[in-house]
Amino acid sequence: MKKVEISPSLMTMDLDKFKEQITFLNDHADSYHIDIMDGHYVPNITLSPWFIEEVRKISDLPVSVHLMVTEPSFWVPQLIDLKCEWICMHAEVLDGLAFRLIDDIHDAGLKAGVVLNPETPIETIFPYIELVDKITIMTVDPGFAGQRFIDNTLDKIVALKKLREEKGYNYVIEMDGSSNRKTFKKIDAAGPDIYIVGRSGLFGLTESIDTSWDTMVKDYEDMTEKSFQ
Repeated sequence: MKKVEISPSLMTMDLDKFKEQITFLNDHADSYHIDIMDGHYVPNITLSPWFIEEVRKISDLPVSVHLMVTEPSFWVPQLIDLKCEWICMHAEVLDGLAFRLIDDIHDAGLKAGVVLNPETPIETIFPYIELVDKITIMTVDPGFAGQRFIDNTLDKIVALKKLREEKGYNYVIEMDGSSNRKTFKKIDAAGPDIYIVGRSGLFGLTESIDTSWDTMVKDYEDMTEKSFQ
């Protein structure tokens, strides 16, 4: 079994090779990370529920949607209709919405996640932390691929692991941002359950997805001195 779960960020894939890359990753990845950005919460605009439908046509892997949006109430019902296994919302826009949206997701038999920006303390989500199934720690500023890795964000992963053990919470912990050869060692030391990999860690390594995957695995094993399997 893998000692870490890998969730490729499809925002950074080569869309000219969409079918080729998804077909390969179906047999290697644990889930797909799909960013939906509205151009308001972050200045970029990426992917959509339509894109999820296209992925579903050729993949049975779990889909984890990261909503970088100002109005999560607009998007959550659409993602529930698509039966996305994970629907993850930013804590910064959940004031007055958290309990209702988490309940809606759970009532549909799906899993609810919350995402924390680098500046956002974990205490922000304490009122509803026992309800969430996943906590995603942004290790970069959100909105664009290739941002600078922010080392002190890893302290949140360590704190959340300790809190989970002390309180008996059931959430998994995910890291999002610049997961690659340069950062694998420090990420591994913090110990998240799920690594999101994008351009610098996977898709941008070589021209072919199979060679890039092998390179990523070697990078992980070289930097952490651990077996990927």
